[in-house]
Amino acid sequence: MRLFLLIIPFMLLSPKKDLNCLNCSDNNKFSVLVITETKGFVHKSINAGLDLIKSLGDDNKFNVYFSNSSDVIIEENLENISSIIFLNTTGDILNLRQQEVMEKFIRGGKGYVGIHSATDTEYDWKWYGGLVGAYFKNHPIGTAKAKINTINSQHISTKHLEKDWEIRDEWYDFYNINPNINVLLNLDESSYSGGQHGDNHPITWFHEYEGGRSFYTGLGHLSEIYSDARFINLLRGGILYASGGLKY
Repeated sequence: MRLFLLIIPFMLLSPKKDLNCLNCSDNNKFSVLVITETKGFVHKSINAGLDLIKSLGDDNKFNVYFSNSSDVIIEENLENISSIIFLNTTGDILNLRQQEVMEKFIRGGKGYVGIHSATDTEYDWKWYGGLVGAYFKNHPIGTAKAKINTINSQHISTKHLEKDWEIRDEWYDFYNINPNINVLLNLDESSYSGGQHGDNHPITWFHEYEGGRSFYTGLGHLSEIYSDARFINLLRGGILYASGGLKY
């Protein structure tokens, strides 16, 4: 019995989970952690997304850690991480302890980046809904070319974009949109069929949240998106913003 009682506390500890790094270097300025865990639909574009983020890390001198399991979200692993990126995550992927760790991370002044189905994640965790900025509601069948209006061209993520531009992707409708988001890109519903928001259809935004920073883009379903220069620079700016503000 004594041996049993000694073993139980040891088993309840949260050992450090090893993080995989795509490009670690002592010369890099900061580090990000990419989570790709899914409990539902698995996007074929996840690998393309990882390749792009690694490339952005190489070009902008930041380390890119990644995992397809949220088990790595423990305080010890996040000590030197500047932002957590949810790349096409789906479903309920974090347990209560991991949620607490992530809340503390953001409240400590760190950042979050959500890509595409990051809004199709953690529906029962209200705090996360506020962080990502909205929840996925539905989308028209298939993909379509649509026009995007650049609402804010002063942000680090959108300075390169034209006022109006077209791109093909899967177009989400949302619900529980956080009223405090700052809309960067708006989807022109007259340019495709099936949108449900009318004139105001945010598709990319940023906001400060409980001491930290959040950036989300609804683009990212198709693998081809991750080789499009407009999206590459959009995501670059979002990561730099979330990881340290506009100083980057």
